[in-house]
Amino acid sequence: MNALVIGYGSIGRRHCRLLSELGCSVSVVSSRPHPGLSVYATIAEAMYSDSWDYVVVANRTHQHYETLKTLRERGYTGDVLVEKPLFERLRSLPAETLSRVYAGYNLRFHPVIRRLRGLLQGQRVMSTQVYAGQYLPGWRSEDYRYVYSARREEGGGVLLDLSHELDYLLWLFGPWHQLAAAGGRYSRLDIDSDDTYALLIRMAACPIVTLQLNYVDRQRQRQIIVNTDEHTYTADLIAGTLAIDGEVEHHPSDPDHTYREQHLALLRGERGELCGTAEAIDCLHMIERAGTAARSGRWVSNEKAVYDLRARRVQGDSP
Repeated sequence: MNALVIGYGSIGRRHCRLLSELGCSVSVVSSRPHPGLSVYATIAEAMYSDSWDYVVVANRTHQHYETLKTLRERGYTGDVLVEKPLFERLRSLPAETLSRVYAGYNLRFHPVIRRLRGLLQGQRVMSTQVYAGQYLPGWRSEDYRYVYSARREEGGGVLLDLSHELDYLLWLFGPWHQLAAAGGRYSRLDIDSDDTYALLIRMAACPIVTLQLNYVDRQRQRQIIVNTDEHTYTADLIAGTLAIDGEVEHHPSDPDHTYREQHLALLRGERGELCGTAEAIDCLHMIERAGTAARSGRWVSNEKAVYDLRARRVQGDSP
């Protein structure tokens, strides 16, 4: 299978390595030469020179939209995995866009998240607490001041950068109904993007969700606490543990596991747990509304969820 990775930063390199390990013939679109790799200077050159079964978009977030347009214009019709978030802001897909586009929310393939999702089926959830924090200067090998995370216009800021948490909350609990938020740049990091955000959310299957995201936690933490009418679940995504009423299960995985499983799902045509474009845009809508809530100091509602609920009622379905 011929795979093309667009962008060769740290995440692009990871995708190239994993796809090669999975038996794909991998080429790269990059402005720089990379010895030992098949490299094209532009997407147009890559599309003209060969045919591709699978494309991974791993360039900067603010370039994703134009990349998808170019792929369509050059006649590509295969699978596309776009690194998260889908775009740097809420926007519609390009006209006549590709039909098989997915966003790279690979935490859906984390063994702890998958186990938790299975356990929650059929239970009444009362509250959920989510925390994700990581110190931006220690995150990547590059100088943090020059990566996209530091730059608002390139899709940086914790709501976009750590939107994995928003995606899996929507995946676990369905659409959000209302939210309040506070956030901004509070640290002394040399960035112009938001480094801390907190959200209070009412969701379809969970009446109270609290979420905190930040770029300043030197311990690197990713945790979830869910209280149902039957159990309390405490998940640690870094340690790979899930405690059920204090009894700890271990779900070890290597750092590549979720990325590998995501690629395998696409390569095998098993798309049920992948994040489609509609879900990715729902996530961007949630981020935009969180910004509105933070600026206004007021609760905001999800008009789309209200519309969908009214439509179901008109059709005679229960809410």
